[in-house]
Amino acid sequence: MKARGKIKKEDIIKAFERKQAEVLLRLLDIMNEVVKAKEFNELKEIVRELAEAQRQTTQSIKELTEAQKKSEDRISKIEITMQELIEAQKRSEERISKVEARLEKLEITVQELIEAQKRSEERISRAEERLEKLEITVQELIEAQKKSEERLTKLEITMQELIEAQKNTEDEIRRLTKSLISLKEEVGGLSHTVGYRLEDEAIKSLPSLLKRDMDIEVIGRLRRDFLEVAPHKYIELNIWGEGERNGKKYVIIGEAKSQLKKRDVDDFMDKVEEIKRYVSEEQICLLVTYITSPDVRRYAEEKGIKIYFSYEL
Repeated sequence: MKARGKIKKEDIIKAFERKQAEVLLRLLDIMNEVVKAKEFNELKEIVRELAEAQRQTTQSIKELTEAQKKSEDRISKIEITMQELIEAQKRSEERISKVEARLEKLEITVQELIEAQKRSEERISRAEERLEKLEITVQELIEAQKKSEERLTKLEITMQELIEAQKNTEDEIRRLTKSLISLKEEVGGLSHTVGYRLEDEAIKSLPSLLKRDMDIEVIGRLRRDFLEVAPHKYIELNIWGEGERNGKKYVIIGEAKSQLKKRDVDDFMDKVEEIKRYVSEEQICLLVTYITSPDVRRYAEEKGIKIYFSYEL
């Protein structure tokens, strides 16, 4: 196309992007054939305006690109921050999970504490009831103790009176004891007197009775005596003497009891056995009494003891 102020292809290529420049160049080729010079100038002006607009658009795009880069950088930073936030959130969730687990355990513990508290309250209630009963019992014991102390006081008074009475009783017992001892001595003396009297009568009468009943001739006289069995040791003999029969000698041993008992027979036999250890002659054993039972009489005869009654003397 031939015209003044002709647009160069290089200017178009520089002013527009490649595809836009190719479109404009084809458009110019077409317009070169049909457009007049004046119109071309107008078109050229329009193209310049388009080029300027394109340049501004390119600038804006560049600025947008820069802004986009900055936005991408910020987005990258935001993404990093978001990742960190995600990680932090994960950690938070883990911590929250742990806290929730601990909270769950705590809730269980609290529930257990609540149950324990209920049981404690029940035990406290029962303990309070028992304490109330115990307080009542203690009060009753206090009252009982007061009564016991009163009774004890009365008892102490009574005991003191009993002590005084006991002292009086002991004094009376001492007087009675002295009287009893005196009576015993008197009775003993009387018993000895009775015994001695019975022995005296027996000593006088036994020689003739022995001659009559056993053909024993008494040698000398019968007597009370002591048999010396060791130095300063003696056996007391109530009736003692010697006798003879058909040329054989005997020892006569006897005792007198006012009322003969089985125990007296046993004691006499113990003495007889002891005398056998010191006197070798055969013994004639006698017991003299006022009275005895048939059983004692038979028991004595079984032991080989001859019994004489006082009315026989």
